[in-house]
Amino acid sequence: MRKTQLSCAIIAALASTSLAAQESDAPAKLETIEVTATKRSESIQDVPVAVTALNGKALENLGIDNFQDYVEFLPNVVFQGTGPGQNEIYIRGAATTQSNIMLSSVQALQPSVAFYLDEMPVSMAGRNLDVYATDVQRVEVLPGPQGTLFGASSQAGTIRLITNKPDHTSFAAGFDTNISFTKDGEMSNAVEAYFNMPLTDDLAVRVAAYNDKQGGWIDNVRNVPGEGGYIGSAVVIDRISANFGKLAEPEEMDRNRLISPGINSNSEARVVSPQNDALVEEDFNDATYSGARFGLSYHFNDNWDVLVQHTQQTLDTEGVFAYDPTLEGESSAIRFQPEENKDEFGLTTWTLEGRLEKLDVVYTGGYLDREIDTLADYTGYTNGGLFSSYYVCDYSNPVAEDQRCLDPTKYYREDTTSTRTTHELRFNTTMDTPWRVTAGLFYDDQEVATVGQFNIANTELEIFNNLQRTLKGNEGINSDGGPFPAEVSFVNDITHTIEQIAVFGQFEYDITDTLTASIGARWYQIDDKYVGSTTTVDVTRRIRAFGTQDPDELAAVGLDPQLVEAAIASGQLEVDLLDDNGVLTVDDTIYKFSLDWKVNEDVLLFANYSEGFRPPVTNRVGGGLADNQSGKFENFRIPVYSTTDTLDNYELGLKGDFFDGLVRVNATAYYSEIKELQTSRFDPTNISFLVFTDNVGDAEIKGLDADMTWLASDDLVINAAFSLLDTELTRVNSELEGIAAGVGSELPYSAEFSGNINARYFFELEGDKRGYINGSVSYTGDRLAGMVMDAYVMEDATSLIYGTGSGLKIQQEADVFEGVTYADANGETFRGGRYVQESYVLTNLAVGVTNDVWKAELYIDNVFDERAILNIDTQQFTPKVVTNRPRTIGLRFSYDYY
Repeated sequence: MRKTQLSCAIIAALASTSLAAQESDAPAKLETIEVTATKRSESIQDVPVAVTALNGKALENLGIDNFQDYVEFLPNVVFQGTGPGQNEIYIRGAATTQSNIMLSSVQALQPSVAFYLDEMPVSMAGRNLDVYATDVQRVEVLPGPQGTLFGASSQAGTIRLITNKPDHTSFAAGFDTNISFTKDGEMSNAVEAYFNMPLTDDLAVRVAAYNDKQGGWIDNVRNVPGEGGYIGSAVVIDRISANFGKLAEPEEMDRNRLISPGINSNSEARVVSPQNDALVEEDFNDATYSGARFGLSYHFNDNWDVLVQHTQQTLDTEGVFAYDPTLEGESSAIRFQPEENKDEFGLTTWTLEGRLEKLDVVYTGGYLDREIDTLADYTGYTNGGLFSSYYVCDYSNPVAEDQRCLDPTKYYREDTTSTRTTHELRFNTTMDTPWRVTAGLFYDDQEVATVGQFNIANTELEIFNNLQRTLKGNEGINSDGGPFPAEVSFVNDITHTIEQIAVFGQFEYDITDTLTASIGARWYQIDDKYVGSTTTVDVTRRIRAFGTQDPDELAAVGLDPQLVEAAIASGQLEVDLLDDNGVLTVDDTIYKFSLDWKVNEDVLLFANYSEGFRPPVTNRVGGGLADNQSGKFENFRIPVYSTTDTLDNYELGLKGDFFDGLVRVNATAYYSEIKELQTSRFDPTNISFLVFTDNVGDAEIKGLDADMTWLASDDLVINAAFSLLDTELTRVNSELEGIAAGVGSELPYSAEFSGNINARYFFELEGDKRGYINGSVSYTGDRLAGMVMDAYVMEDATSLIYGTGSGLKIQQEADVFEGVTYADANGETFRGGRYVQESYVLTNLAVGVTNDVWKAELYIDNVFDERAILNIDTQQFTPKVVTNRPRTIGLRFSYDYY
């Protein structure tokens, strides 16, 4: 039995091919898995699209149970984020910069990769649902656009987690336990169990439950200024702050900090360094997954049956999963506020399947209810916010030598509720004819309701000792509008609703016995409604004013009607997609064409053209004129919404078994064009962490994916997979020239080469037992962090704030970075560059004994204790490094009763 969290299941699906060996005295052979990648049940080797899949038994054999490990075994897939429940999926290099976690619920791009739990799409902007994959039947991964069958979030691919359903034939039960020890970290343990019971000939039930506590390994250490700790810098605060908040002598203030001679305490310092003594803790980044799934299946008759399932899960995390590179080692962080995240969801799905004459009919639907409660350290705002000096410094003090910047400690608190309801009705023809049709209707209604409270101001400053903020508007809000707690400086209260209807179909025709052509299409209409308020802007009224273009309404929300009218007339602002109620509506039709040739029983060749898209995203502060009117920001206005970005994909593929079925090779070469690639970027009209979405330009991607399996003997199976990528920005929109990476630059987060190899050797033991040894090695190449060339700016700020640089590698991409209008600490112009997430190699080993009823396994993950750079997180304006778990040694035991 193999039930691990989602990321581990996906690894297996892309890293290996299932093996049917050692089950009897017959020679080893490759197993053929039935998949539903085209919404029909077909052999994986006969589906004329790139798809990889692995069943539950093969998932067990791979022997991976770490959250971070998934990325090492997915050569063409990237999970980019900051920890459990805070990750984004990218496939085949179609990656961009997503909103930071503080604003992912308010202002995030729609996912480019769809994630399905059985028939239910559960992808969400900014924070993909982190489903623990217990009691799994198989995982399917479909790289490349899948929009005609799977919709808007399938621009770059689709991942499907298929669970085990109630079995009407027999009783079964089992459990799986795991205990492990991480170097310089806490112990981890997990237990999972399931049972399946036919209650009558027509009624069956299945239940699976789990609890997985993943111990931490990162320490929250005491802040010691001068030893890599946070000092603070008036120079940084002054240069990023608005003109009204400029300090009189920031350089002199920096000469009077805790690290300065003669300064022995914060009371003597002109720049106060934050303290975290009460929060010092070893191994503070814990994560616990707990939940259960219930399934009920009923057969009405031979032709009709219904399945109802409910999944309930809670994910609790504490601490952070990134270290501070200014400190020694790769397991120390400095945080000044508790970091907590509770992510709970309930998912109910239903599927009715039946047969009408020559048609198979499927109606499926689901309801998802998700609650997120987050508390995060937001001290980093001081290093990037336009109102930094306003919130922490007495900049208005007329006596220059008396000006001080006080304790910058801050926090962010979020309460978000997300709901999603989907319905799909589809038909598959079953006639014995040379043509086949799949057609259906789809409806999707998503809502994200969030209240985010920012504690930014130092309440020792008299003007902030009792803020009592209230919202500017009340339509679409989720709170009572205030007053909010006295220490809260700013509030986002937003409701974002996305409603989609679609009609889709695919027609296949057998031109000959071996040659088949198909065409697919999907028409969709999406209504995007963005309402709510902040403590400074009535968001509902502002967006509606752009829809009506009523001069009085534009003036009422603080905009100059004549200037807005001129910006719309010149094309600087687009508002055509908004109606008078401020609802953004977009509709279109996308297509897919395919031709496949069955060369013989073992070899399939195919060629595909497919289209994918992401819908526009409404900006909360759209239309605003940049506060900074110098350099690149002169006359700049934030887009009212980012426009749809599209991906056109061309691919050639091979699927084949060779040498009497001993070798399997599946490979796909592809070329993709992205138009108007969406990205998140900082807001020059407000503060750098109130991001907005924009279109950076166009890009192209060329690549080759391949996976191979070799049955070297009846006792040895070897799997390998690799990805070659060549990504390039081919056009950059004028307002981002000199800010985003330039034409010819690579897209972020994806390596030119990644690959892995896995070998599993079986040997016979006494009685009915067998032993095995499993080893795997994975390589991930260098990747660039983010879309914006601001690494030198961040590195300069890091040196001023911490007294030392990060030591991270930077790739220079321009002589001048135009995203700032100030010079560096030496008075020189900033160059443009991005941080490099450097390459790494990970190795895992396992040895076990099984008799097909029970299994015991000893394993070592990360044998050589490699500390990989998974992600360089810059969301608080100085770099933090998200890393993998250190060397971990553990024992698994499982038992199944049939």
